[in-house]
Amino acid sequence: MTVLLVDDEPLVRAGLRAIIDAEPDLRVVGEASDGAEVGPLVARSRPDVVLMDVRMPAVDGIQATRLLARHDDPPRILVVTTFENDDYVYEALRAGAHGFLLKRARPEQIVQAVRTVASGDSLLFPAAIRGLAAAHAGNGGDALAGAGLSEREAEVLRLMAAGRSNAEIAGDLVVGVETVKTHVGNVLTKLGVRDRTQAVIAAYESGFITPR
Repeated sequence: MTVLLVDDEPLVRAGLRAIIDAEPDLRVVGEASDGAEVGPLVARSRPDVVLMDVRMPAVDGIQATRLLARHDDPPRILVVTTFENDDYVYEALRAGAHGFLLKRARPEQIVQAVRTVASGDSLLFPAAIRGLAAAHAGNGGDALAGAGLSEREAEVLRLMAAGRSNAEIAGDLVVGVETVKTHVGNVLTKLGVRDRTQAVIAAYESGFITPR
């Protein structure tokens, strides 16, 4: 699994590289100090995951994420941030990031975050993402009204928002994992989103799911 590091602090990049390259299944294939450098680097190295600093001097992580999300086959994007309740983080998630990672995270958390985002079958730090989304609940109007979700698809979306993985949803609904994958795919298609993080954000913003 290959990783691209994007951060304006050389020490941060060096620390992340040491942690990631120490894992037998992970490898850093490039580094950038600003979001402006990301597009060409992604085109050359085709990373599976991009670790993207959210605040950079020229092109920030939100802009860079938005540009990468337009690609036909974009890498998974993991935003790296100091504060989890930062509006920058929320905007990066809305722009197409698949999750976020705190800079103070332990090495084992960083490695697990990269693997979770790469697999794409569960939310990374679901409680934190739900908290960010809940803070903006209702801002998107009734965007899900015309999506035409079936009753089962709506149930799957609620379980996705609760942070359940495909295997856990399969256990909850007493169906096969492949059936769950089909339902998840249908939900993403009907909502017009790329992944489950975007689906959860849409569910909260539309009022389909209300914060507790």
